[in-house]
Amino acid sequence: MSGMTANTESISKVATKKPVNPFWYKIRRNPLTLFGLFLLLLILLASIFAPLISSYDPTKINITQRFAPPSGDHWFGTDEVGRDIFTRILYGARLSLGVGVAVVFGAGLIGTVIGAISGYFGGKLDQIIMRLMDIVLAFPSLVLAMAVAATLGPNLQNAMLAIAIIKIPVYVRLARAETLALREKLFVKAAVTFGIKPWRIIARHIIPNALSPVVIQVTLDIGDAILLVATLGFLGLGAQPPTPEWGAMISIGWKYLLDYWWYPTFPGLALFLASCGFNLIGDGIRDILDPKANR
Repeated sequence: MSGMTANTESISKVATKKPVNPFWYKIRRNPLTLFGLFLLLLILLASIFAPLISSYDPTKINITQRFAPPSGDHWFGTDEVGRDIFTRILYGARLSLGVGVAVVFGAGLIGTVIGAISGYFGGKLDQIIMRLMDIVLAFPSLVLAMAVAATLGPNLQNAMLAIAIIKIPVYVRLARAETLALREKLFVKAAVTFGIKPWRIIARHIIPNALSPVVIQVTLDIGDAILLVATLGFLGLGAQPPTPEWGAMISIGWKYLLDYWWYPTFPGLALFLASCGFNLIGDGIRDILDPKANR
């Protein structure tokens, strides 16, 4: 009887034990993904609490402190007009991360909707949409982004639009491919048989089931978008001075690399860590959501 009681108690404990989230369990088993998550959380928290971490104004000029080397007063040194580089990197993280995430999520949303419509309806509409996407994809992404940003004018908003334009076709093709497979599924055909309107089928049955590859692509694209924002800023087609943006800081700082190494080095390091963090997380999510991915 005592043995049966012990077994009953052990079974009861197992039954009442909180189930483990398989998604979080797989992430914990991947040290590189955890490292990427740690990097991004560190950068994100530093940018959010920038006013508490640093008392300097990121745009205030102080000529008497120009090109001050890294020290206790200025951890990453100062730039050509005496602004604290560490402070500008903290505030620049808000802009770079925010723009990268906003652009990719916006492009992913628009591209997924267009791709689902194209794949579901097919016919001439599908051909027109896909030929337009092929035209965009025919150009090198950076060259097209530069052309669009230069045509619209050098500012951050136009740079965001340019990056979104070159990202949308990727999501259109992904969503279309998933939709072509999903529209042959029994639950979609059943919805058509019951007379449900096509737009409702797309919104409630197609898009939710086509999100897995889109989510993977989004996580991988954010790092690339941050690099593109920095590249356009480096070329003078993105954020304009005195806005604290990593690419713009590197654009000015590289001229002083030999004499004042800290000026371009620390913004470049911040850009590298942010991009690396998103790529590591993207790889981890891909391994979890994509059963065909092999490492």
